[in-house]
Amino acid sequence: MRMKVYVLLMVNLALSSAFSISSVRYFICFFVEIGEDKDITDVNKGYLHDDILELQSMQKGATSYVSRRWTLPVSYVLGDDLEMNAKGVVLRAFDQFRLKSCIDFKPKDLEKNYISVQKLSGCSSFVGRVQRDEQVLSIGRYCDQISTVEHEFLHALGFYHEQSRYDRDDFVTIVSENIQTGFERNFRKTSSTSSTNQGTPYDYESVMHYSKNAFTNGNGSTIITKDPKFQDVIGQRLEMSPSDVLELNLLYKCNSTIAFKMQCDFSNGTMCEMNQCSQSGNGWEMVTQAVGGPSSDHTSLPSGSNKAGDKSSYFMHASTASGKPGDSAWLETKMTSPQRDCHVQCLQFYYYHSGSESDVLNIWIREFQDEKDNKGTLRLMGQITGPQTSHWKLHHVSLNATKHFQVEFEVRQGKGSSKGGFSIDDISLSELECPHITLQIDDFENLLETSRLGTFVYSPRQYSREGYAYRVAVRLSRTYIGMYVQLLSGDYDDQLEWPCPQRQVTFQMLDQNPKVQLQMSKQRSITTDANLSGSSGTFYWDNPRKIGTQIKDENGELMFAGPLMGRSYFASLEEMKSRDFLKAESAIFIFSFQDLTPLVNGSALPCPKVGPVQITHPPTNQDDGPCSPRISTTTLPPPKTTDDSIFGFSPGMVASPVLILLLALMVLMP
Repeated sequence: MRMKVYVLLMVNLALSSAFSISSVRYFICFFVEIGEDKDITDVNKGYLHDDILELQSMQKGATSYVSRRWTLPVSYVLGDDLEMNAKGVVLRAFDQFRLKSCIDFKPKDLEKNYISVQKLSGCSSFVGRVQRDEQVLSIGRYCDQISTVEHEFLHALGFYHEQSRYDRDDFVTIVSENIQTGFERNFRKTSSTSSTNQGTPYDYESVMHYSKNAFTNGNGSTIITKDPKFQDVIGQRLEMSPSDVLELNLLYKCNSTIAFKMQCDFSNGTMCEMNQCSQSGNGWEMVTQAVGGPSSDHTSLPSGSNKAGDKSSYFMHASTASGKPGDSAWLETKMTSPQRDCHVQCLQFYYYHSGSESDVLNIWIREFQDEKDNKGTLRLMGQITGPQTSHWKLHHVSLNATKHFQVEFEVRQGKGSSKGGFSIDDISLSELECPHITLQIDDFENLLETSRLGTFVYSPRQYSREGYAYRVAVRLSRTYIGMYVQLLSGDYDDQLEWPCPQRQVTFQMLDQNPKVQLQMSKQRSITTDANLSGSSGTFYWDNPRKIGTQIKDENGELMFAGPLMGRSYFASLEEMKSRDFLKAESAIFIFSFQDLTPLVNGSALPCPKVGPVQITHPPTNQDDGPCSPRISTTTLPPPKTTDDSIFGFSPGMVASPVLILLLALMVLMP
């Protein structure tokens, strides 16, 4: 593991729960650099000519791409030799496949054919299912980035490199004289009989594309894009692109996803089959701006990929400027049903609070016992209250519905005076675990420019499910940022195992595309190592009370803090200005702190648990049932299609450019 230790005078920017700067303090601390980013071509240097493995007996084009498809879900085993951090990243990559596509994975049981993920030399995979029984996929040292894991699994699912497409010469130029001697074969084109692009357009953003300098001999780029604006785009290592996902779904002839449930941005004035009602007060309204704020919806705000922003669209607003305390407005989603074995869901939305500090936004789920249950049972899952906001804020609510359910947003008027209310926009729901921390920094570019070099922006202290206390931090360095985690002293230190073992922390710079299935965020993961120590013999993940420095938190409480562990260089300002990493000058960073101990001798993690709900204002209302009475039915929601056609069209029609656009919309939009 690559590691460097730094000691420095730190500037601590303490944040309140609303992420406004409350104080600045200086103290001596040190941080430890963990991990290093390497492209697949660099990782494999000295080991492999390419990351595509081929059987000795397999002749090019002898097997069609159709016969190389896997039976879903794909069975897998995580090898004992696989690094613990890599195991966690593989499982995170599986969740991205589930969120965006119809591809699912399951730990091997009695299945004959399966993928064995091992730590061999470098990163590599066969293309498609070409071996009986065990088929090896290597995630070696430095391969534990989610983009690399997705890249290798896309190979296993049947993908060649994007620049190997048989039509690639219309989009890129391969500069043969700049290729290292002996690596020319890596730039061969595939034939139309041994591969297919499913009629999708050439994708410069594909995670399967080589970078411009792949296998260069030092004399210049090996790949030149015909369209110059994509020259620095090819070789991106964020995540699968939307076109990658579209091609994958077309290859496996499916029109559903495993974990995605719903999304609504209220564009064009549509409510996505939601219903609203009120109790003795103002109801929810669909508006383009609201008195007291906001002046625009969240969806159309300017960003790096759309600097001017779009024409203002709609969002939902519930006013508390009139009426009386206790009045409430309700907005309910359409009913949905859990499909996965783990009954955990993540509700994500943006909100804007312009009302009284005593106003409350409650987030409920209403579960229905069966088809004859018209009222259902309400459970409170989250609550937002307190000071007004000056920006749209991202919020996550963890749900644990086990039956047919719907989400209900209730705005309840408080006792204070109000000139506004609550607004919500860009709602999404998935059957995945929510991030554990959301750190939103508004007016980010100005803060980056004006803050003292090396300023740290901290989250409040958090507790993991097992009781480890920690906080996360973003380090501001004018033209780039770093990201860290820091163990803190806490209430349960005497009950925990030290040094802290096998906990994976994932840092993510969020692509704020309002459609979560189109997001291409940047993320990196590190995993605690109980044996990691410095030259003095100090274990870096040990009890902060034993090795840490005494500090004061944002509330002035004394505690001990261990070293900051992470990446001093996570992303440049230039990179943050691309895509939707900065939206209306707000940057959002999300973090997870996950126990990987079950992976020491296993290939799966137990279902996550939803923690207790933090309630400031306990609700007192009587449940009057849903806004729209549920009509009894004797049939369950229709099953997922197994039709060989694609959305009702025959495969022969798929190559139509117009139809491709239609398919993209149907696959990637709710």
